[in-house]
Amino acid sequence: TRAAARPRGRVLASAAALLAFGLAGHRLLPRRGGLATVWEALLPWTAVLVIALAVLALLRRSPVAAVGVLVAALVWSAMFLPQVLPSRSAGTADLVVAAQNIEAANGSAVAAAQALVASGAQVVAVQEIARSASGVAEVLDRQFPHRVRTGTVGVWSAYPLADSEGVDLGVNWVRGLHVTLRAPAGDVSLYAVHLPSVRPGKEQRRDRGLARLAEQVAADASPRVVVMGDLNTPSTDRSFRLLTGELADSRQSVRGGFGFTWPAGAPLVRLDHVMLRGVRAVSDDVLAANGSDHRAVRVGIAF
Repeated sequence: TRAAARPRGRVLASAAALLAFGLAGHRLLPRRGGLATVWEALLPWTAVLVIALAVLALLRRSPVAAVGVLVAALVWSAMFLPQVLPSRSAGTADLVVAAQNIEAANGSAVAAAQALVASGAQVVAVQEIARSASGVAEVLDRQFPHRVRTGTVGVWSAYPLADSEGVDLGVNWVRGLHVTLRAPAGDVSLYAVHLPSVRPGKEQRRDRGLARLAEQVAADASPRVVVMGDLNTPSTDRSFRLLTGELADSRQSVRGGFGFTWPAGAPLVRLDHVMLRGVRAVSDDVLAANGSDHRAVRVGIAF
């Protein structure tokens, strides 16, 4: 019969082709309903789908399905294999920074602050500092002689901080600050920010914050710029390009993996970033969980 003459594995081949399109054309997917936002956040994990389809194609013994899976695997590899492989460029760090959203409801916020001190970073940016978490400031104050704090965001530093000002992220309260870091190797224009949270289908506030931040960075004439904090944006999100046009992401520069930071217990996405211009990342580490729902990011920077 005509049905019997059809090649085996057409359904698997179609599923693989749909997956390949979802990978390569993810920016074309409409954001209505928020499914595209979730899909983009989980794009690196589609390797699991590729493997599952490959196993099914093998069990089915279908050349047609195998070709479809191969196409999907090639698309995934083109997008993410370079990120998995470590960068060959290295160097000695002139400055080590760390950033973490320590979570306002974190009952172990002091322990999180102690872990940041133990990280060896010379500059620490903290987000979601609750009013009740006075112990966080006390821990960091003992280690760092210089500090600037605005609302729930703060920067503690081994080196002097000057010219502090709030950063307008398009929300009705201050969620970011800008300072000049007087580092031994040279001044750095430093932004510590906490962008609005994003929910599927409700990306507007976050995107507005990204756009405001990108505008301020673009207008910043400083030769060295560092942006660090909880950006609430995976690097695979289409809106992340608002920043990568101006800045290089430390994890994408160092590579060697995706460096997921959230949720801390079993990280699935990287929401916390250190972004650079005029300097380069030579290391990027995600620190162990310390009680917050976000893991800290520690980055070595060469001038």
